[in-house]
Amino acid sequence: MKLTILGCYAATPRTLTNPTSQVLELNNELFLIDCGEGTQVELRRNKVKFSKIKHVFISHLHGDHFFGLIGLISTFMLLGRETELHIYGPKGIKEIITLQLKMSKSWTSYPLYFHELTGREPEVILETKKVTVETIPLDHRVYTNGFLFREKPGDRKLLMEEVEKYPIDVAYYRGIKKGKDAVLDDGTVIPNELLTADPEPPLSYAFCSDTAYKPEIASQLKNVSVLYHEATFLEEHAYLAAPTKHSTAKEAAAIARSASVSKLILGHFSTRYDSILPFKEEAKEIFPEVELAEDGKNFSFY
Repeated sequence: MKLTILGCYAATPRTLTNPTSQVLELNNELFLIDCGEGTQVELRRNKVKFSKIKHVFISHLHGDHFFGLIGLISTFMLLGRETELHIYGPKGIKEIITLQLKMSKSWTSYPLYFHELTGREPEVILETKKVTVETIPLDHRVYTNGFLFREKPGDRKLLMEEVEKYPIDVAYYRGIKKGKDAVLDDGTVIPNELLTADPEPPLSYAFCSDTAYKPEIASQLKNVSVLYHEATFLEEHAYLAAPTKHSTAKEAAAIARSASVSKLILGHFSTRYDSILPFKEEAKEIFPEVELAEDGKNFSFY
């Protein structure tokens, strides 16, 4: 699993920082999460192939999370894209984007599908052969969802030193990796557990930005491999969190601790701060496995 941070700051773009956008690669599938201004420039800077983006997830309709989307859609058209593009986001996103396309007479040359979200409970919104994606209902000033990406369990691993003890044709290897017992020509059954080992535990990634502190999401995030949670404020400005429906670094860490996640990544930092290092220091008082998002930073998880 690989995560590329394209932008991780709140509110307005700056010369050295960008609003929220990131690319998740999970089980060889690529997902774009949020699309603030400058996203397509950062995609190029980070050498992400545009053609690999087939699914875009928009958390909410505040500009710093989707104002880059129309530009990216238009660029896909200019590049002659033919592959369909699926956009998942709050109800209203289709109206916004299609109006922009209509008024600029820039209809796409490729199929563009909108999956508008209105649910207040977690729901699966995408299932592929390898991955499922479900919503994480959040608490912000407008309707907002996070997204939980789960890798499906892989095939079992063949123990070749055990398999080769028996006259098993290679044609049956695939079935054995899927969990079937081996049946020899004389009818002897070789139990699958003698021939295979468990697959690697499936990985999972939860994206939670923007939201007020919402401890009840911890049950949905239980044992997630990696949690990205907004941390707009430090404790000295905690009084701003509730009225703006944002979280502090310590509140994000509390969610991570309650959910027993393996790793926490903090992001969506207010641009009022000269350094983001104190975010990590404050969060580690509650949850030790903390990383800081930074524009252009790559994370790999195994």
